Amino acid sequence: MADTEQKTMLLTGASRGIGHATVKRFAAEGWRVISCSRHAFSDKCPWPGGEENHLQVDLSDPNSTIDAIARVKKRLNGGKLHALVNNAGVSPKGEDGARLSTLDTDLRTWGQVFHVNFFASVVLARGLRDELAAAQGSVVNVTSIAGVRVHPFAGAAYATSKAALAALTREMAHDFGPLGVRVNAIAPGEVETSILSPGTDKIVEKLPLRRLGQTHEVADVIYYLCSDQSSYVSGTEIEVNGGQHV
Repeated sequence: MADTEQKTMLLTGASRGIGHATVKRFAAEGWRVISCSRHAFSDKCPWPGGEENHLQVDLSDPNSTIDAIARVKKRLNGGKLHALVNNAGVSPKGEDGARLSTLDTDLRTWGQVFHVNFFASVVLARGLRDELAAAQGSVVNVTSIAGVRVHPFAGAAYATSKAALAALTREMAHDFGPLGVRVNAIAPGEVETSILSPGTDKIVEKLPLRRLGQTHEVADVIYYLCSDQSSYVSGTEIEVNGGQHV
C-alpha cells in the first residue's frame, strides 16, 4: 500500500468454506477483518484479532440485520470501510437432502432464503455507505452458477435469490458509483467444502478443468475485486467455476 493505513473489510458468512478462506487471504495481506455470521466465534479460526472483530448476527432476521449496522459502525469507530463482502448464503434442503423446487418450497422458507442471500446485502451496503464512500471502497456480492441455470442440488429459492443478487449488483454499481464505490459479484461453481452434496463428482466429470475449485481460489478473486488492481472494474460478475458455464 502507498500509505500506512490499515484497510478494513466486513465479511458475512465467515465461519466456514469460502468465507473462512477469504478471511485468511485478507488477514495475510494485513487487512483488519470484521467477520459476521450466525455462529459465535470459533477458536478453530485463529486469524489476528478474530474474536474481538467478530459479530454474531442472524441475517435471516430483518431487525438483527438492521441492528448490525450500528454494531459495525461502533467497531469502525468513525473509520473507513474499504470492502464489504456479502458472502452469507443459505440453501435449505428437503427430507434426506432433497432439492426443494418451486412446487414444494414453503413461503416462509423463500422469505428466510431471500433475507440472507439478497436483502442483507443491500441493507448492509446502504447502511454503511458513508464508511464505504470515505474509503472509495468495494462491495463484492457472492452469487452462484445456480443463478443462471437449474442446478441438480441448489433449490429454487436459493437459485432465484442468487439471480436477484446478480441483478442487484448491477443496480448497486450504478447507484454507488458516484460515491466512488465499486460493486461487483463473483459466481462460484463447484467448490470443495465440507458441505458438498452427494453426486457432485458426476458434475466434476463434465467440467472443462475436471476438478473441484478450492476455496482459496475463490478468495483470490474476491481479493482482486477489493484491491487497487481492479480500480476500474464495477458492475461485473466474474465466473469462478472451472469453465462450468461454457
